[in-house]
Amino acid sequence: MPKQNVDILLINGWLVAMDDQMNVYPDGAVAIKNDLIEAVGPSAEIEAAYQATTVIDCRDCIISPGLINAHTHAPMTLLRGLADDLRLDVWLYGYMMPVEREFVDHHFCYTGTLLACAEMIRSGITTFCDMYYNEAEIARATAEAGMRAILAQTILKFPSPDATNYDESLDYCRQFIEEWLGHPLIIPAVGPHAPYTATPDMLKSCVALATEFDVPLHIHVGETALEQENSRNQHNMTVVPWLDQYNLFQAKVIAAHCVHLGDTEMQTLRHYHTGIAHCPSSNLKLASGVARVQKMVNLGLHVGIGTDGPASNNDLDMFEETRLVAFLQKGIFNDPTLLPAKTAWTLATIEGARALHIDHLTGSLEAGKRADIAVISINATHQLPRFSHNPEAVYAQLVYATKATDVRDVIVDGKLLMRDRVLQTLNEQEIIKEARQVAKQIDTFLIAREGNILSKLLAISADFIPQETFEIQVKINVPESINLDTMLKETELETFRSSIREQYDTYFLFEDKEAGRLRFREDHVKTEQGELKDTFYRMTLMGPTSEKEFENSILLSRGRYTASAGHTLRFYREYFKPASEREVVKHRRRCHVAYQDTHFAINLDRLGDSETKDVYLEIKARTWSAKDALRKAELIGELLEKFGFKTESQFKIEYVDLIEQV
Repeated sequence: MPKQNVDILLINGWLVAMDDQMNVYPDGAVAIKNDLIEAVGPSAEIEAAYQATTVIDCRDCIISPGLINAHTHAPMTLLRGLADDLRLDVWLYGYMMPVEREFVDHHFCYTGTLLACAEMIRSGITTFCDMYYNEAEIARATAEAGMRAILAQTILKFPSPDATNYDESLDYCRQFIEEWLGHPLIIPAVGPHAPYTATPDMLKSCVALATEFDVPLHIHVGETALEQENSRNQHNMTVVPWLDQYNLFQAKVIAAHCVHLGDTEMQTLRHYHTGIAHCPSSNLKLASGVARVQKMVNLGLHVGIGTDGPASNNDLDMFEETRLVAFLQKGIFNDPTLLPAKTAWTLATIEGARALHIDHLTGSLEAGKRADIAVISINATHQLPRFSHNPEAVYAQLVYATKATDVRDVIVDGKLLMRDRVLQTLNEQEIIKEARQVAKQIDTFLIAREGNILSKLLAISADFIPQETFEIQVKINVPESINLDTMLKETELETFRSSIREQYDTYFLFEDKEAGRLRFREDHVKTEQGELKDTFYRMTLMGPTSEKEFENSILLSRGRYTASAGHTLRFYREYFKPASEREVVKHRRRCHVAYQDTHFAINLDRLGDSETKDVYLEIKARTWSAKDALRKAELIGELLEKFGFKTESQFKIEYVDLIEQV
């Protein structure tokens, strides 16, 4: 019987099929025709039945389905090593998002993806699932590299690098899907970033778009304990049921991370056939925790392994991730039998394909599936010796001993992307050159920003507001028994906007005095009965101060900027890294008065839980005009006379400096 013609034969390899029977062929072969696997089996049988123009001898190699990277952000290769050893919020809001706003464009996404593809091909990865911006550019680069990918266009409730609002992102996503739907390598997808960066209406629109085109929906879910805590506080339920009420799981969902899921949440995801992308290195590096992967597997959930983005990992090495998945389950849950090597390798291959809803295409070596294959050399010193008494020892060889650098050949869709460790579809040197140029630009930006507190504040503030340059103020040490309302009434001053407050100020001080001071204020507004009415958080940057002292006041001239404080005090402390801190606590009765057609703030302040002597009356005003400032300084003197305060009782310094003196 004549041999059938095929394009490629892989022969003489230790073949792991990862099919339903988990077939292993110690001397196996694969026949490839066009983009499909034609046959799999023992080398003798395959060579007897097929002939090919390209025959690749895989002696001393393992033939495996290509690895599937179930979650990454490919262009973030260009942000690798940018900001490490930080908490997730500082890393994300303090560095990643500001840099992305400045640099992420079509060229960034295209170049970063080419770099990622080169790294992933060298790591034996044939398929990856991405979530980022400008996904059409990522698709273009991925197709040029010849890799298979599910590419989810990121959609956020706030402005992103490629859209000013989520309506624009949805429109872009629709166009992206229409352009790439049906491509042999690219599967477009919808990517609402996370529950905490979405609105209910946005989620509903994302589900509608994904189901309309029958494409996957990729989203981060339950990545941190804080995410779950915030969901309980805001919605009175955890993340998965909150998403479920908006029918999110009606789509083909790929849920990234899932570190902090309860048993009921896991059951919900299993019910909806939701795929899970577990990212062990990233979750460890950002101290997000360790997912209960064995529990998920036992429940029948489809779990894949992802590297996450190179900015939070910092590599795209699936061998490293697969080994770590197995070790973590054993070590964290105190059972060496958990997630054995065979199971771990299924997560990296066929289970990863199931998690991405593409197991009909790839993930195993079976006739009729796409020819996505990695050939892995097993003849290095770190892989020797080998034993043949147990055919399934090959899985331990792959998971516990093999490294990404052992990958020799990679085939995707029947095309060789790497042969004998030489990339076939990408110009590696040109990609590296482009990546270094982008890195220089980012470096220049960050060096300038890190040396300027104002620039750092701008980078994370959505409502940045310059304030009046000139501040005129004086403080009087007064008896505790003074009644501010009575005093103002007796002087017949017109009062308005009265309030009672507790203010907790933390001042960040820097070694460079010219950098100014930063103040984080937690401002509690109280009722007359002392009940909490409202709370405000503000950051205020006070530049270097020029002082001019008058008989009855002091004039401060400085740049002053405020912004809403949307993060915790701990976030700002770790982001700005002050040399030292000072705390000022004030129990304040405030009112505004009009005197000589000029507005002044008058505060009666008790500092901390101090004795009676530490009660102060403060009069202050602000203005943009130097001339107006001088006039207000004179008026403050007149007010002091009306109130009957003596000069020796005055303090012409700020509370933060008064605290230092005490």
